[in-house]
Amino acid sequence: MKRKRTVYKLAQTTVCLIWFIFLLFSCASTRLPKHAQVLHPKREFRGVWIQTVWQDDYNRLSSRAFRNLMSERLDKLRAYGINAIIFQVRPEADAFYASPYEPWSRFLTGVQGRPPDEPGFDPMTFLIEECRKRNMEFHAWINPYRANANKNSQFADRHIYHRYPEWFVEFNNQILFDPGIPDCRRFICQIVKDIVSRYDVDAIHLDDYFYPYPIAGVEFPDSRSFERYGRPNGFTPDRRGDWRRDNVNQLIKEIKQTIMSVKPWVRFGISPFGIYRNQRTDPSGSRTNGAQNYDDLYADILLWMKEGWIDYCAPQLYWEIGHQLADYHTLLVWWNSQKSKIPLYIGQDVARTMKSKQLNAKLLEARSMSHVQGQIFWPANELLWNNGGVADSLRGVYHRYPALIPAYQHLYKKAPAKIKKLHSQITDRGIRLEWNAYQNPANPASASYFVVYRFRKGEKIDTARPESIYTLTSQPFCLIPLQDNRTTYVYAITAVNRFHNESKRSKKIKIK
Repeated sequence: MKRKRTVYKLAQTTVCLIWFIFLLFSCASTRLPKHAQVLHPKREFRGVWIQTVWQDDYNRLSSRAFRNLMSERLDKLRAYGINAIIFQVRPEADAFYASPYEPWSRFLTGVQGRPPDEPGFDPMTFLIEECRKRNMEFHAWINPYRANANKNSQFADRHIYHRYPEWFVEFNNQILFDPGIPDCRRFICQIVKDIVSRYDVDAIHLDDYFYPYPIAGVEFPDSRSFERYGRPNGFTPDRRGDWRRDNVNQLIKEIKQTIMSVKPWVRFGISPFGIYRNQRTDPSGSRTNGAQNYDDLYADILLWMKEGWIDYCAPQLYWEIGHQLADYHTLLVWWNSQKSKIPLYIGQDVARTMKSKQLNAKLLEARSMSHVQGQIFWPANELLWNNGGVADSLRGVYHRYPALIPAYQHLYKKAPAKIKKLHSQITDRGIRLEWNAYQNPANPASASYFVVYRFRKGEKIDTARPESIYTLTSQPFCLIPLQDNRTTYVYAITAVNRFHNESKRSKKIKIK
């Protein structure tokens, strides 16, 4: 048996060595900027999109089964190093929460308007609470303009379509809000205000669906709203594109203003289509050939970033490195070159990435960029299925250590007060570290969670190293299991607020 264990350990060592060499060669062969790569950043946004539209995961479940399923999934995602959940709570002008304005989603209960089987159960409240327990952020993902993903499906009696059918148009077998009607914009902002007011969300999130993706030879049917609202405001027929962009600009600006008026610490994030403009359209665009945010979806992302109307941008760079029309590397460099104070995250398509065996190259390249501060993986199910070993790679290599979410210093720069009175006591479950800290849920500048750092005796106390993070906790205490070998460790604690600004560390404490 001893010989077998020795052989097994030797095999493990060999595998680790091969993996390390693979990383080195991958770094050398990937087209990277000259500044150093970071394999394990201390701060990184690590999000996943949890889609609900066209998903059958939930609509056959009882409320109890929903809780069990989502608890299990959140546990797995946390184990994979994910620190932010982006959950689609409004897929079709309906709701995965108890909305006073819109009906329950058919993707939750099977029939639009049908409530959950358990009276009083609110899936979004449950998900937020579960994310808090795991020190994960919850971003409420809404689709602003889609009212129906299939025009043949039935609206619930209380759907807004029945009250204001003139607000809506049909396009590509869908029913959509007409972005050119100001009342539509006001209604969408009302939805945002309701979510932010009643739920402890960390952000409101929109993806790439603004004006719908174009269909060759089919004009978007907004002539009536253009005549009523475009022409009177000085937009001539040859400038209908400018009018459409202005409609979306006004929505983005007003959503940001709505959030700021309720809870200024709640962020507003956008995940646009990966191409802003092609170079053949605009010399300052990217060397790509594909649909364009600015010209086809009427989404002027760069303006929103420049004006501070959004708090993070996560372009969907779903293509492969070397793709003929939209090369990942080309787009990554282009987005990184758009100087902005707004954090930049990269949307990663898991299935395409694993099929092309480019996870290592894509993540290391993104981490090497000076303005990229994280990734969002599409969709969460691919991680939960461990497609191509992606979850194993994240847990074992790329997310090996916990990461703090990048600080949103464009919103607020001050760190919370340092924790006080750090002490320990022995319990029958282990050693309990306790401390005092100012925490107030109504004050986003106060401590929201804590970082517990652990160092070996004699090791330099360096809180910049992610491998020194023992755990993250929202409670002013931490339970440390008793060690069989009685190794002496030194612990230090910092406090972090809702803006993810980190305090100075506490005094250190030694524990055997």
